[in-house]
Amino acid sequence: MNKQPGQPWWKFGHVWMVFAGPAVVVVASFITLYLAIKIPDPVVTSYGQESKAAVPASGNMAPAMQARNHAATGVPPPAEP
Repeated sequence: MNKQPGQPWWKFGHVWMVFAGPAVVVVASFITLYLAIKIPDPVVTSYGQESKAAVPASGNMAPAMQARNHAATGVPPPAEP
């Protein structure tokens, strides 16, 4: 039998690979938190004003519920008056 003492745990490469994955995730989460606090998204105050100008005015503008139902069932929404 070999009676040599074992090496300390930090001298094994696979131990560092096991620690590296969670350590990278923790560092990335702190970077994401920093960016979320430092550069917040702006508050939208004029919701839909820009998008209405970009969409051509046509009689085919069904409400969202009707359009969703049409996409799910294939039955077209009723015509708008």
